[in-house]
Amino acid sequence: MDWATGGQVLGKGPTLARGTTQNGVRLYNERLALSLIRRHGSLPKAEIARLTGLSAQTVSVIVRQLETDQLLIKEKPQRGKVGQPLVPFSLNPEGAFSIGLKVGRRSGDLILLDLTGKVRRKVHKPYHFPTPQKLVDFVAAGLQELLSDLTPAQREKICGLGIAAPFELWNWEEAIGAPHDVLEAWRDFDLVGEIAKLGDWPVHFSNDATAACAAELLFGRGNQFHTYAYFFVGYFIGGGIVINGHIFPGRTGYAGAIGPLPHSAPDGTPQQLIHNASLFVLENQLQAAGLDPMLVARSPEDWGEIGPQIEIWLEQTANSLAFAAVATMSVIDFEAIIIDGAMPANVRAELVRKTRLAVAGHDLRGLPNFSIEEGSIGSDARAMGAASLSLFANYIIDRDVLFKEVF
Repeated sequence: MDWATGGQVLGKGPTLARGTTQNGVRLYNERLALSLIRRHGSLPKAEIARLTGLSAQTVSVIVRQLETDQLLIKEKPQRGKVGQPLVPFSLNPEGAFSIGLKVGRRSGDLILLDLTGKVRRKVHKPYHFPTPQKLVDFVAAGLQELLSDLTPAQREKICGLGIAAPFELWNWEEAIGAPHDVLEAWRDFDLVGEIAKLGDWPVHFSNDATAACAAELLFGRGNQFHTYAYFFVGYFIGGGIVINGHIFPGRTGYAGAIGPLPHSAPDGTPQQLIHNASLFVLENQLQAAGLDPMLVARSPEDWGEIGPQIEIWLEQTANSLAFAAVATMSVIDFEAIIIDGAMPANVRAELVRKTRLAVAGHDLRGLPNFSIEEGSIGSDARAMGAASLSLFANYIIDRDVLFKEVF
């Protein structure tokens, strides 16, 4: 499926895919206009024509069609300039909706996202570890709750469901603390196929950290940079790569995984970065101190007063992220490293501050200048990224296909 020109979209929901070869260029231009308006917030037709190089007449036809499709709305005219007042157009929040499912190692999330990227509703489910059947049961019940107050017309505008889940969910059982047979059940479980049975929408699949990277690019600070690496500190740390404003998934979808990056244990033996810069490390520290480790997963936006364990974890994680940032910069000349995670905003800000200090202590000779930047979405990033897959598939210009499977 070629997301840049529409391609095949299965299931119901509004799409820019009218299906003839003659319409291919027009559909591309409609997606281009929507993508530009999303990036700038709102644009008049004259500015769309200037940015795209299309004629004023062509832009008028495109905008008229997008208005007819209820994807754009007119704003108040901009007065005070010579000539006719300019009428900006912006995305219609009611124009389309998408559903995002995040499957995590300690919690699941379902969200309903509108066309502008606003989370309309969210269902959060903490658990000690996921099992396939309990996850499907959560989605079935969660979808009813998520969509309960939508009108029939709004339901018709749901364009798809995206899933963001870790690759190899059955690995690292010693860190998760789940029985071997429970995690092994994921190895042959058809997650996409089972979720597709719960609705008549197209279903897309993504690695969870890459989905979070897509959310930052589409809805967060990512569009301020052309090329950057993205670190997401979840139960396990993961990441993504953006090159020239596009997600780069790599040959097999593992690009920017970050977690397997070699690092050193406290005793000097080699181990993966996962064991130094992940939330499960904080869980273990809380448990050792006699505190509730599930606080981290149960309330990702508010950890309350954790105590000295948070300072220990922040210091260790920042030092590890600094190591990862310098190593990453030695491979690709990124403008920035963006750090986000499933944590409260104040904790993220402190983590970024400490990481900057730790990077400054490294030998940076031979490396270009780069910045350590704070992400802007937080714990919802993976679910929002999952929901964005349907928006990419239907309404957004993106040459790099994140995921090819559509059911």
